[in-house]
Amino acid sequence: MAEEIRSHHGVKVAVHPADLSDGASARSLAAACGDIDILVNSAGGIPRGTVLDIDEERWRKAWDLKVFGTINLTRAAYGPMCKRGSGVIINIVGLSGDRPDAFYIAGSSANAALIMFSRSLGGDSIRYGVRVVAVNPGPVETEKHIRDTERLAQEKFGDASRWRDVMAGLPMKRAALPEEVSGMVAFLASDHASYISGSAITIDGGLLSDSAIGVRRG
Repeated sequence: MAEEIRSHHGVKVAVHPADLSDGASARSLAAACGDIDILVNSAGGIPRGTVLDIDEERWRKAWDLKVFGTINLTRAAYGPMCKRGSGVIINIVGLSGDRPDAFYIAGSSANAALIMFSRSLGGDSIRYGVRVVAVNPGPVETEKHIRDTERLAQEKFGDASRWRDVMAGLPMKRAALPEEVSGMVAFLASDHASYISGSAITIDGGLLSDSAIGVRRG
């Protein structure tokens, strides 16, 4: 990916592998990057399951990455941004933070926390010239999403290759494409969105508004 960006756009790209579930690694990453103008937090991997399915170890491990990884990296970048008087922090969170789901309870709770974190910080950060925004996508056609829907297609149809049929009940009958989410992120990071801070932007193809949609549990 880094080489593709270099060759297509003629810009410098540096890759810093790091375990963002570790606070020290997050701080080291921020220090290695120097003055950060735009920070996009996009980490995940919280497992599905009920409160009885997800034990304490799995729950903490999942939250260490998505919740505390986001908070720690934000904290490390935020102070220098405030001193400089400019910067944008965009947290990729998720629709489940607004849709209670007992079968994705660790993820729903984590996302709700990060939505409120983004709104709370973004409501004050703008005083220092720093904008903080959350983006809440619904289903997105990522590799993980495809694997999950293949599993559901196998259960429902006996054919994993029919994974797109699993989404027939969605308002747009499909998940969002990654570029439909990244396009919003690019807009929010730009000066065109200079009056947006402390907000949570939903990208769900009408899913949150469609009360008739039956949600597949489990």
